[in-house]
This record gives sequence, structure tokens and C-alpha cells, in this order.
Amino acid sequence: MRLKSLALTAALFAAAAPAFAADYVQQAGSTLTFATKYQGEVFAGNFPGFTARLSFDPAKLDASKLDVVIPLAGANSKNAERDDTLKGADFFDIAKFPQARYSATKFRSLGGNNYAADGSLTLRGVSKPVTLTFTWTPGDKPVLAGKATVKRLDYKVGGGDWADTSIIPNEVAVSTKVVFAAAK
Repeated sequence: MRLKSLALTAALFAAAAPAFAADYVQQAGSTLTFATKYQGEVFAGNFPGFTARLSFDPAKLDASKLDVVIPLAGANSKNAERDDTLKGADFFDIAKFPQARYSATKFRSLGGNNYAADGSLTLRGVSKPVTLTFTWTPGDKPVLAGKATVKRLDYKVGGGDWADTSIIPNEVAVSTKVVFAAAK
């Protein structure tokens, strides 16, 4: 009887214990890119220097979270004039808002190794919901490869004369490939 009582107590403690996801830190080889058009011509760029931290376990999605910090001064579209414009007051306004941040605490399975992270992007002092859909490739160095669409005008990016969506569309495609390793 005592053994049965101990087993029941252990089972109750196990059920009451919080579910923890595995913690990961970003590794070299990670990328964060954006793409849009200017007067009908596609251009792309990246944000070197971003940092991502992830707590994730496909079996414990309710305990998962993602935090990404993006230094905007590093925006690089391989065109110095455009990059200076992006950093200026009409776009990212890096003097007032040097970084953007994406945080997600709600994760959903989309089947197989496909997931969605429902989070919030804070850019230029404005926070709006953004969903990142991604694939998760487990292993010693797991990889999160995802994409999202950001509506730039929601964040006052490209205001004034740049608000004309026939010159620059409102939707900006964002994609990422983050290589992770277990946090120590």
C-alpha cells in the first residue's frame, strides 16, 4: 500500500510540474532578410547582428518562446544611398529607435515540422501582432527557417512621400534562418 501511495504522489507531482521547453542560443550562419519593391523593382537586404533566443520543444508548445533583437543601423541592401535613407527619420529613424524586437509566446503546430509563432513586432515604438511561420529541423544544431509579412505603414516606416504604395508596397517579406545550439 505504501508503494502505491508513493507512486501516486510522484505521479501527482509530475503532473503539476511546469513543462519546460529546451533553451537555445543563436549560432553563426544565421540570417534575417527582407524584400520589397521600389518602383516595381525588387530589392532585398539583411540585418546582420540580430540576436535570437529560443525556448522550444514541439511536444511542449505552450512553454515555448522566441525573442529576437534587431539592430536597425546595420540594415544592408547593398546600396549605400538606399541604406542611408532606410536609417533616416522617414523609415527606421535609428536616432530615436535603434532597434526592433520580435517576441512570441504562443506557438502552434501546422503539421509535420511546420509551426507558427504568434508574436509582436515592436518597430519605431509601435507594437503590432506578427505571425512567423517556420520549419523546425532538430539536431545538434537545430535550424528554424521562417517567414512573415510585415506591413510597414503599420509602423510608420516610409511615411510622408514614401507612404505611396504604388512606389513601395505596404507588405514587406521577412525571412530568417536561425541556427541554434543548446544554451549552457
